[in-house]
Amino acid sequence: FRRPLRTSLTFAGLTTVVVLVFVVVGFIRGLERSLAVSGDPNTAIVFSLGMGENLEYSSIPMRTSDLVPASVPGIQQRFGQKYVSPELYQGTHMAVGQREPSMGLVRGVTRSALLVRRQVEMEEGDWPQAGEVIVGTMVAAKLGVSPEEMAVGRSIEIEGRSWRISGIFSAGGSAFESEAWCRLDELQQAMKRQDLSLVAVTLAPGGDFAELDLFCKERLDLELQAIRQTDYFATLQEDYTPVRWLSWLVVALVAGAGVFVG
Repeated sequence: FRRPLRTSLTFAGLTTVVVLVFVVVGFIRGLERSLAVSGDPNTAIVFSLGMGENLEYSSIPMRTSDLVPASVPGIQQRFGQKYVSPELYQGTHMAVGQREPSMGLVRGVTRSALLVRRQVEMEEGDWPQAGEVIVGTMVAAKLGVSPEEMAVGRSIEIEGRSWRISGIFSAGGSAFESEAWCRLDELQQAMKRQDLSLVAVTLAPGGDFAELDLFCKERLDLELQAIRQTDYFATLQEDYTPVRWLSWLVVALVAGAGVFVG
């Protein structure tokens, strides 16, 4: 301790590096876990041809949600209802109270979404009615607001329109927890769209994904492609590889700066 200033700077630098390492590792592990648990091996997604993994830009005809179950054998069903979920999925600005708008994710769904998205469970409140949304448990953190501001009965602005929060849902730690869900017809009206982003399908135990893939390839007029949900989220993990490398680069730079200061 002959040089208290230098010792203090060294200690501060090492502490910063250690904390940053924990933060980066936590971020990477959290991201990987969220994407890993989001995929259901029995669920497939039908969306626009050539969209890659960009579901926000996908646009398919509304009638696709009727054509798929009518044409593809092996889809899971119960009491005569097939596990098919037509969805409109968009990244859009969301605002809470007087705060500045932030980018968020909204998904227009019907009740059949609960058949296909089996991780989703209502934690509080009710399924959305007209003018209402339900929000995932991580939406507040994503928008940088407190959980109290996203409580049932509060309001959130989406697409320049105020929506009442009717419920809170969890999804087993999956990426769906960062989304807001509302009725499909209302989101289509708010966005002035009559199409869908995707159709999610759950295959029965004896169902064959090849049948769904063949349907998409044969219906050239619809310009569709199909992908297993697990493969879709695996692709997203690969896309986040540069983010992980960048995070480790930041740690290395800070560590180097700490050693230099020390």
